[in-house]
Amino acid sequence: MQWPEEQFGFETRAIHAGQAPDPATGAVITPVYMTSTYAHTSPGEHKGYEYSRSHNPTRSAFETCVANLEGARYGFAFASGCVGATTLIHLLKQGDHVVCCDDMYGGTYRLFEQVFRPKGITFSYADLSVDGALEAQLNDRTRFVWLESPSNPLMKLVDITRLSQIAHAAGARVVVDNTFLSPYFQKPIELGADLVLHSTTKYINGHSDLIGGVVVTDDQDLGERLSFLHNTIGGIQGAMDAYLCLRSLKTLAVRMQAHQTNAMAVATYLQDHPAVDRVIYPGLASHPQYDLACRQTTGHGGMLSCYLKGDLAQARHFLEKVRIFTLAESLGGVESLVEHPAIMTHASLPAEVKLKLGINDSLIRMSVGIETQADLLADLDQALS
Repeated sequence: MQWPEEQFGFETRAIHAGQAPDPATGAVITPVYMTSTYAHTSPGEHKGYEYSRSHNPTRSAFETCVANLEGARYGFAFASGCVGATTLIHLLKQGDHVVCCDDMYGGTYRLFEQVFRPKGITFSYADLSVDGALEAQLNDRTRFVWLESPSNPLMKLVDITRLSQIAHAAGARVVVDNTFLSPYFQKPIELGADLVLHSTTKYINGHSDLIGGVVVTDDQDLGERLSFLHNTIGGIQGAMDAYLCLRSLKTLAVRMQAHQTNAMAVATYLQDHPAVDRVIYPGLASHPQYDLACRQTTGHGGMLSCYLKGDLAQARHFLEKVRIFTLAESLGGVESLVEHPAIMTHASLPAEVKLKLGINDSLIRMSVGIETQADLLADLDQALS
């Protein structure tokens, strides 16, 4: 059975798309196919699977499901989000140019600047939430416009539809890292993007027990080129991790709703706290792109950042005192995490870049989990006291 987007709801497709009962046994849940190779009935004749780097039934089910949820036809699961980003850059060649949002995951910036720039691919960074910023960066070698919306860690939003139109007119493709919102709250391909990237370590898996990534596209040419690179470079996701991601997609909708409810409560609490200077959460009317958030997304997710009053000493005091929030990198798990971007997730950024962006010693990033809301607020209250 096909699961077209127009016929079934998100929750139904998350549970069923790409996951027909196992034809051999009738198993309702897709099995974990822990095999590297497959029998041929005759040389070159097989049942669609010959080697698990190329295809694996468990991974294929996950790829089909997540692509469906993003409104796309082609999905490719990787061993990590960084491998997914690396494979995307392999679509380019020496001399090509990428325009990036200036606020982005530190690991992506490190990959671009320390791995691919020395190999002859150029990158420029701009605040793409500002009108005219993208046009000022484009040139005749621009092949990708790389976006995060919301961005990491400053929660900037960009108008994906408008920037996609500008990029396409210049002959460039648009990549959107959709990790923070998941396909439940935002579908960049429907907004005009060409490629969507996720660190599935985060909300798609949601349980902080694996590392993974996925890239999806609805473009046939890009799908064919990515299929070749996925197999040839070989940074594929293993069957067990694909199974766990597929399991987790079934509860993505209810988890994202719970994340958002708690994040809104935390953001509202923090913006009124005397120890907090400023809260950045797209669901607050105080966010500079609140109107865009309401227009472009169906929800605001579980991520927020805030500036505490004081310096590094005050930030350390808070981070060392939380009890339910865990001081740790990563995000998107059912448990609440808190971290210090300048020292932790964005430590690889040069000091002058952090200063320009506003990633300073008072900035805190929170991944709000799905624990009892009152417990989260009480934990923040005691840590900020």
